[in-house]
Amino acid sequence: MSLVGLASYLVFFLTLAGIYALMAQGLNVQWGYAGMLNVGVAAFFAIGAYTSAILTTGASDGHLGGFGLPWPLGFIAAMAVAGLLGLGIGIVTLKLRSDYLAIATIGIAEIVRLVLKNEEWLTGGVRGIAGIPRPLDGLIAGQNALLLLALIVALILVVHWALERAHRSPWGRVLRGIRDNETAARAMGKDSLVYRMQAFVMGCAIMGLAGAAYAHFVGFISPEAFDPVFATFIVWVMLIAGGSGNNKGAILGAVVIWAVWSGTQFLTGHFPAQYQTQAGALRVLMIGVLLQVILIFRPEGLLPEKPPAPIWRKE
Repeated sequence: MSLVGLASYLVFFLTLAGIYALMAQGLNVQWGYAGMLNVGVAAFFAIGAYTSAILTTGASDGHLGGFGLPWPLGFIAAMAVAGLLGLGIGIVTLKLRSDYLAIATIGIAEIVRLVLKNEEWLTGGVRGIAGIPRPLDGLIAGQNALLLLALIVALILVVHWALERAHRSPWGRVLRGIRDNETAARAMGKDSLVYRMQAFVMGCAIMGLAGAAYAHFVGFISPEAFDPVFATFIVWVMLIAGGSGNNKGAILGAVVIWAVWSGTQFLTGHFPAQYQTQAGALRVLMIGVLLQVILIFRPEGLLPEKPPAPIWRKE
């Protein structure tokens, strides 16, 4: 591979890792801050992607569209719609215990996937949505991919800054109290349902933002792009590996696990043609084994959660 090709692949790799870092941070709000077991990450990721794609693409006979809105409005709408979906789901499910919440979110994610697949007038069905515009294209000649990476990095930094402030605030302390001992938090007068709802909606909105970024990065989306393995399972592995409750850990976990996943693609690519189908399953197995190793030898993750400094104190 030439130096130019290697640089192009590195930009591609970091962009995808950055999108996963956004998702992992959204999941960290729900699980790391509030202890809510959301196994329907793919649903909010997909909703964000389709919302922005529909609003920013031109007219098409294959799906709802023709609005041609600027991409920043698409990103904002993606967060809003994903957050509203999270609000609706939260009203129904957040009173459930964590294991039942997990079952409920799995079912909801499957419902969303089937709607995206079958409502062709809205989403294009299995044909998907093409021609999604890329942000910042043409701003600097020949640097479109690098500009998009810079945008993703900027989004990560903004989300990270906001979540760190929230983590150190009284709101974040209440969430951690609910996570560790909900009964005690409620005894002190804290409405655990309201706080959990706020964290759930915030996490869903960040996942929707990641979905919008993904749609504009690849330029084409279809229901197959939001397979639970790639849009839920691997995000959980990233968060656990990096360090649940630590936003820096969520970002680091996304980069490390995506590097492992990409590396296994190179390894299995050398398998004989007749074993390529089995190679895909082997990659998932390898990630699962890696997760088990992490849980056994370093359950707190690469960057464990630390008690945050008060928001008014310099770190």
